[in-house]
Amino acid sequence: MSTLRIPTARVFQPLLEPSRYKGAWGGRASGKSHFFAEKLIDDSLYQKGLRSACIREIQKTLSQSAKRLIEDKLINFRLGEADGFKVFKDVIETPGDGLILFQGMQDHNAESIKSLEGIDRAWAEEAQTLSANSLKLLRPTIRANDSELWFSWNPRRKMDPVDVMLRQGVQPTGSIVVKANWSDNPWLPDVMKHEREDCLSNDPDQYDHIWEGGYISVADGAYYARHLAEARADGRVGFVRPDPLLPIKLFCDIGGTGAKSDAFSIWAAQFIGTEIRVLNYYEAQGQDLATHLAWMRSQGYTPDKANMFLPHDGATNDRVYAVSYESAFKGAGYDVTVVPNQGKGAASKRIEEARRLFPSMRFDEDKCQGGLEALGWYHEKKDEHRNIGLGPEHDWASHAADAFGLMAVAHVNPKAKKIKRTPQIAIA
Repeated sequence: MSTLRIPTARVFQPLLEPSRYKGAWGGRASGKSHFFAEKLIDDSLYQKGLRSACIREIQKTLSQSAKRLIEDKLINFRLGEADGFKVFKDVIETPGDGLILFQGMQDHNAESIKSLEGIDRAWAEEAQTLSANSLKLLRPTIRANDSELWFSWNPRRKMDPVDVMLRQGVQPTGSIVVKANWSDNPWLPDVMKHEREDCLSNDPDQYDHIWEGGYISVADGAYYARHLAEARADGRVGFVRPDPLLPIKLFCDIGGTGAKSDAFSIWAAQFIGTEIRVLNYYEAQGQDLATHLAWMRSQGYTPDKANMFLPHDGATNDRVYAVSYESAFKGAGYDVTVVPNQGKGAASKRIEEARRLFPSMRFDEDKCQGGLEALGWYHEKKDEHRNIGLGPEHDWASHAADAFGLMAVAHVNPKAKKIKRTPQIAIA
């Protein structure tokens, strides 16, 4: 066989170039595993004697490995012993005395990992399960000339080691990383289209994680799970451009300046007709007013371009500095609107208003990332013994959600107290 032609989805084309680290992350049915299996066969065919390893964190049996997928690909490509490929029980021989091994990293220690020295290609499947220790052992072991480490995964948590290495902060030298979802797969089977639609309808809490490559959200009772999933599916989460002629509205949830105080949160948005453009999100814990003002100014949200909206407790004095946020922001030169308490069931009212307005919202994905994660987690607390709801869980996500709900309430034009701007004074 002189030439092997493999159609490649556009999203994976950057990974065809030589690179030390290659990563593909995203949701189900994107074709990540199929791409790497095909690439491994292609490299083995044209680089005689290539030594490769397909790796998982835990692999108790070969049925848990990529071996069956690679065997199916060889059949599809009509590659067999005459072409140099020979399938054995636990290994696949490749042209020029090459091979493909299948290994579980949990079985290795500092001594046994030496068995992988000389490997040219290491493909970590389900890489979200790799431990930090496994990555620490694997990376320096794969050191043959022109060797490559490949990672395919569906993200679980931001702090999973593979996410930290390839998505958070500075990537290793020689890295190419792509995001691939079902929408990037030109050969998506009809059955998977139906599966995705069913998941969106029947299991919205998990849709973003399963199909869009989002981090795992709460499993049950997430107030905005369905709405976030629909926003992503509709293309309303991405880049959002502000209108330069309209003011920015800053919606806050009041924290405090004590070490154990609640977080101070801000959503920045514009109301343009019936559309709500959610432009930015900020959160800080235990910081003083000067820190919040510094962030606002760094984003261009100065008093001549932005208005403040505070909850009813914005008029309450801070325990440390004995001054209210209402008067402090007024002193900094901002127009301030204090939204009154909605009374009994205020939290539920905020949630319902936000849900009602969600179809009118567009979110800037990069600038609102922290806030979107909080909205995806914000959920109902339950009495497990009686199976009854106890209202919103007060945890790390509730501050962002409360400020978000304030934005929804303010959009309905509440009866609020507006504090007019006064000449700006310096605040340290």
